[in-house]
Amino acid sequence: MATPVDTASPVQAVDWSSLARPLPGWFADAKLGIFIHWGAYAVPAWAEPTGELGAVDEATWFKHNAYAEWYWNTIRFSDSPAREHHRKTYGDAPYDDFLDAWHAEEFDPQDWCALFARAGARYVVPTTKHHDGIALWDAPGTGARNTVHRGPRRDLVSDLEQAVRGAGMRFGVYYSGGLDWSTSPFPVIDSYANVRGLRPNDAAYSAYAHLHVRDLIDRYRPDVLWNDIEWPDFAKHAGPLGLYELFQHYYASVPDGVVNDRWGDTHRDYRTSEYQHHLDAEGAPAWENCRGIGLSFGYNQVEDDRHLMSGPQLVRHLVDVVSRGGNLLLNVGPTASGLIPDGQRRTLEALADWMAVNSHAVHGSRPLDPAVADSSDTPWVRWTRTDGRSWAFVDAPAGGAVVLPARADRLDLASAALADGTPVPARADGGGVTVELPARAAEAPVVVGFAGS
Repeated sequence: MATPVDTASPVQAVDWSSLARPLPGWFADAKLGIFIHWGAYAVPAWAEPTGELGAVDEATWFKHNAYAEWYWNTIRFSDSPAREHHRKTYGDAPYDDFLDAWHAEEFDPQDWCALFARAGARYVVPTTKHHDGIALWDAPGTGARNTVHRGPRRDLVSDLEQAVRGAGMRFGVYYSGGLDWSTSPFPVIDSYANVRGLRPNDAAYSAYAHLHVRDLIDRYRPDVLWNDIEWPDFAKHAGPLGLYELFQHYYASVPDGVVNDRWGDTHRDYRTSEYQHHLDAEGAPAWENCRGIGLSFGYNQVEDDRHLMSGPQLVRHLVDVVSRGGNLLLNVGPTASGLIPDGQRRTLEALADWMAVNSHAVHGSRPLDPAVADSSDTPWVRWTRTDGRSWAFVDAPAGGAVVLPARADRLDLASAALADGTPVPARADGGGVTVELPARAAEAPVVVGFAGS
């Protein structure tokens, strides 16, 4: 049964708007973060690669879930392919066997973070407790059911926090406040309505989750507090162990920290979309799209190159998000041993090569005024602006003339140059600007900058 809402909940009017404040500049400038979904689900590492969230119909999604981190729920369908796989491979072993089989013996957080930094990430957000309820640190109230006492036998959150900040990036934490399948027997979640409706809402779980997040704040001072699904209704108050108090404590501890929008109808610093789900969030003043390199967040051994974004595809997605005013939180799903899978690593290395030349047109940028230039899909063109310079990201056949949808009188055509400073011929051409692009070895977009914005 679902955990009932405690009717003695301290319901009271809360002025959530009193928590509003300007978005910290570092987050608006960052543009790229790395999400890390790593847990006991990396041991089975199995899901059907059915498609992207938001592009698969609801009736199909839950029984044929493409998210490997949802394995514990997917195997609870009596007739799901995941259930059949589990029976054949593990003989219906209990889920917690995967915690003990997860050893992280090849985990090298410094190697991970060196790659993330080369790829242009400015912040990193690992999962600290996903829906399976397994904490990646010695969380209060978890007893031995965490990675310090079982499985890897180490504080993985601390290991990552030190490596992330050592590599010059900001550190955030993901916490599943809305779902925790370990706190009570849970029914199969088979619809979006049940994701919210079957979550724990009682006083005991509210205190449990509150003390977890407060402990994360006090131990690691995270720059991003990324909650998932929702927050227990019982705790949406301004009293002790309430969500309002938790936000106040966070901002007092980390004055330039940010919180996302998955706390229910309460408070947020920015909104989030996920793959193709909740795309309405992308019209907000501050927003972030999160997605995996493949179709899953947790490592899925079933995925191959057909399901993974290539380097050029990732560049285009990043540029599209940034050109519309968003950040991209790109997920990496490590193996149980602690390696970044080869396909994901190849994509990140390709992004790193491109960012080594072009990052200054991405970091710290803002959308370009459409009165200066427009985006286009034929040819594929996106725009950003930095101080005194407008940047066109052009994905067109290698070499030759390309007409950009731009106002020639708003750009200094004589200043046209690639991101590395190489001059590019540019001229007014009817209602646009024609640039002569050089031949290129890679398939990723070419970046052309102009003085003026």
